[in-house]
Amino acid sequence: MIYMKIKKIAAISLLTASALILFFIESRLPPVAPIPGVKIGLANVMSLAALFLLGGRDAAAVLFLRILLGGVFSGSPTGFFYSLSGGVFCFLIMVLIYKHFSENKIWAVSVFGAVAHNIGQITVAVLLTRTPAVLWYSPVLLISGIISGAFIGIAAQGVIVKLKKLFLFK
Repeated sequence: MIYMKIKKIAAISLLTASALILFFIESRLPPVAPIPGVKIGLANVMSLAALFLLGGRDAAAVLFLRILLGGVFSGSPTGFFYSLSGGVFCFLIMVLIYKHFSENKIWAVSVFGAVAHNIGQITVAVLLTRTPAVLWYSPVLLISGIISGAFIGIAAQGVIVKLKKLFLFK
């Protein structure tokens, strides 16, 4: 029993640390588009892998630990709120639908999650800026969300295949 708890803590820790590393790598890369807010979301590969490998509760731990630690280390309170809102919207949608998709359709779960993430961020942007005009930015973010969501989902499929070979995920 204790072995299983330690194994689960180790798995969550590994995925969270990997997500943080991807978060920091992406923060150092040049923007993928000249449009503010458009990002690939590399850290989401690990959140998505956690969902399919460990289930909703443990994936929530990976996601929220990554958002919290990423916010603390980056020192951006505004970025933290955008990340948290997007992460919550994304996670809620993905946890509701992921059991209906096989592992070769993870990209579809990721696309739904990415679109929800952008909706969450747009909602917070409207609330923080008190400017409904931010909604005009929605089509750009939604299109970028679909593209990056598909990319992240495909990457997560490959990561899941590799992680299943580790003793932590058997």
